[in-house]
Amino acid sequence: MVHLFRTSLGVMALAAAAFGGGALAANGPFLAHQALYDLSLMKSRSNSVNSARGRILYNFTGSSCEGYTSEFRQVSELDSGEGKVTLSDLRSNSWEDAAGKSYRFKIETRMNEADAGRVDGSAERDGDHINVKLKLPAPKSFTLDGRIVFPTEQIQRIIAAARDGKSLLELSVYDGSDDGQKVYNTLTVIGQPIPADRATSSDPSTIDEHMKSLKRWPVTVSYFDRDAQQKEGEQTPVYAMAFELYENGVSRQLVLDYNDFVISGAMGKFDVKDSKPCN
Repeated sequence: MVHLFRTSLGVMALAAAAFGGGALAANGPFLAHQALYDLSLMKSRSNSVNSARGRILYNFTGSSCEGYTSEFRQVSELDSGEGKVTLSDLRSNSWEDAAGKSYRFKIETRMNEADAGRVDGSAERDGDHINVKLKLPAPKSFTLDGRIVFPTEQIQRIIAAARDGKSLLELSVYDGSDDGQKVYNTLTVIGQPIPADRATSSDPSTIDEHMKSLKRWPVTVSYFDRDAQQKEGEQTPVYAMAFELYENGVSRQLVLDYNDFVISGAMGKFDVKDSKPCN
């Protein structure tokens, strides 16, 4: 279970983009904001987890001219019974330009009292390929297929597909998680739009004045290990997340599926931040 959870932690950095938005929306910029999500155990499929609790804190700032900065932290505590508790702490800081050409990232993961694992690097799109340079965990340079997208562009494309009435979207995504060399194939399933006036369970996002007039879509994104798929034809997702995605990039009603267990994330706090308009 701990191995699975460690693997899932790497994917959480990629998931961070979905919590807050990214590039320019069709009808205006994404909303600069801070969101706090309270985590709890929704179900345990293998009885490997008795209880879970934690929080996700997400900060999103920037604009289409200066790029977008995402700061993400997830602290989780899993109790697998008989006094076996796993405490994890994931911190991710990334910047991506609005055109999806440049991406910088720093990720730190810590499990219990073990030394933190760190990834630090950057990626630049150059024609039909992407040049990646890592500083940590070890200096390394390599190239990726230019069709791969960064997390911010991933969210932009999901919203564009939703606006076009599409229900499926396949993308390969690079975010620097794990050891900085992992690429995930993703399958996004988009449901029917939820009108702004439809009654729903309230949280700080649904009652905020910036959100009341916006529609949203139920979205599920499954992440597959691209290397495993190529080698073995593996089709089981490493991880999946479901959420309601507003057209300004804010997400609510999170469900994080780690295969063995599922965690829900209820929005506990939501604050809109000031953002500077482009000159």
